[in-house]
Amino acid sequence: MVRYIFLLLLIIFSISFGGNKVKIREEADIMGLRPNYLIGYGIVVGLKGTGDGTTTRYTLISIANMLRKMGIYIDPAQVKTKNSAAVMVTAKLPPFAKSGMRFDVTVASMGDAKDIGNGVLIRTPLFGPDGKVYGFAQGSVSTGGGFSESNKGGKVVKNFPTTGVIVEGGIVEKDLPFEFSRMKKLILTLKRPDFAKAIKIQDAINNYYGKKIARALDATTVTVNFVKGKDPVQMAGEILNLEIQTDSEPTIVIYERTGTVIMSGDIKIDAPIYVSHGNIYVAVEKKPVVSQPPPLSQGQTVETQQVQTTVVEEKGRIFAIESPKLKDLVEALNDIGVSPRDLIAIIQAIKNTGKLHAKIVIM
Repeated sequence: MVRYIFLLLLIIFSISFGGNKVKIREEADIMGLRPNYLIGYGIVVGLKGTGDGTTTRYTLISIANMLRKMGIYIDPAQVKTKNSAAVMVTAKLPPFAKSGMRFDVTVASMGDAKDIGNGVLIRTPLFGPDGKVYGFAQGSVSTGGGFSESNKGGKVVKNFPTTGVIVEGGIVEKDLPFEFSRMKKLILTLKRPDFAKAIKIQDAINNYYGKKIARALDATTVTVNFVKGKDPVQMAGEILNLEIQTDSEPTIVIYERTGTVIMSGDIKIDAPIYVSHGNIYVAVEKKPVVSQPPPLSQGQTVETQQVQTTVVEEKGRIFAIESPKLKDLVEALNDIGVSPRDLIAIIQAIKNTGKLHAKIVIM
């Protein structure tokens, strides 16, 4: 029997709909100053018997090749992998990353490893989109509290122990190919296209410098000409620190891996809402059955398994919510013991009916 332990973390932020002042840097980026994604293939070692099985051939070959580079020649078939795991290593470099800077890396199992937590990633080259090496990663893997424990009686899994991070486990080997000094003008790109917000950014810049140097081209792009005699770096810093007035957009963030639901703003629903909820439980039980041959028949005793499947449908519960606030609906569902997964499904269903007025972001 496999038990999955889910965490329900419900956080409700009370944000006024009157709007907030935010810096331009929170709403827009300078074109060219984007993050750069790196990827690599590596081996995590030092696991406590939770690594890849011997059927994961690429892990065997990778370990044999790694040892060969160290002058140790071994047949891949003789390699034992239960304490090692093949992983993909990914990272995001910030703009202007220079040689020697450190950054976080994410490590994810590729094979059938059960848990890579507390293992050590061997030095792994990280490649950019152009196929060149821009960094290396190495260090101890942390799975953030995830674990997997099993015995003959069952298995317990929390979160995803096959994915972890190495804080500051990466180091930049080669500078990124970008020079800010060669830019003739600043081009701001909005993170979320919005015509009204682009106009607000344009007006904030023009009002600050007292001249029309900024122009909103569309819902995503605002161009800014450099002021003669003004240092471009200082000017970019001033522009990104300018504040604009924005409207708060009600948002629900759902992190399905852990069952986390985060709601912002005073989210409204078109009441009344009628919800019917019930669970279906499926139990599979295996019992050993021994078949004995007749006496003197020279037959053999055969042991098989009898599988019995039981389906139990929980009686549905129907209730109504008269309040126009989503938080009242969530509290009512929580009171009757609705699981995080069911809560997520109910919220998405209400959104599909057009009764929920908020943006849903699924991570």
